[in-house]
Amino acid sequence: KSSPLRNAAPLRQRFLEGMSLVAATVNVITTDGPAGRAGTTATAMSSVSADTPRPTLLVCIHESSSLTPVLLENGTFCVNVLKDDQAFIADVFASRQKEKYRDKFDCTDWQAGAFGQPVISGALVAFECRLVNHNQVGTHHVCFGEVIDAHLGDEGNSLIYAGREYRTTVKPD
Repeated sequence: KSSPLRNAAPLRQRFLEGMSLVAATVNVITTDGPAGRAGTTATAMSSVSADTPRPTLLVCIHESSSLTPVLLENGTFCVNVLKDDQAFIADVFASRQKEKYRDKFDCTDWQAGAFGQPVISGALVAFECRLVNHNQVGTHHVCFGEVIDAHLGDEGNSLIYAGREYRTTVKPD
């Protein structure tokens, strides 16, 4: 049961609390190209359409992320969807392991995707994308990517984030 006091909080606070309850896959967004190599952890990723000339997805990246200007200039990126045993990689790319890794990319093994984007070895799936549009909304860039390749990893469970902690997907009985 929801308390009246809880619902009296400012809308932004209720929005953030509500969104913390929404489960989302944990993804490492990477780019490599003329502007350099960069990456960050993000949960704001979604399919847009499979019925465009090429499938399309979107990611939302904070304007202050070191990834943002590099991704926008390179015009390509990869969405690496993590497995439930890859939370450490998520922490590194969320800058929670700065003292251990000067270069975030040293925390795991990589392969170059067919279009040169950094693909995490062992990711659940990785989508190489060409940036086709982006729009800044508030503090975030909404980046639309045309999927140019999809790398299906070994079977496993998705690493998800809900209730402000990592979790995993479990098939209900």
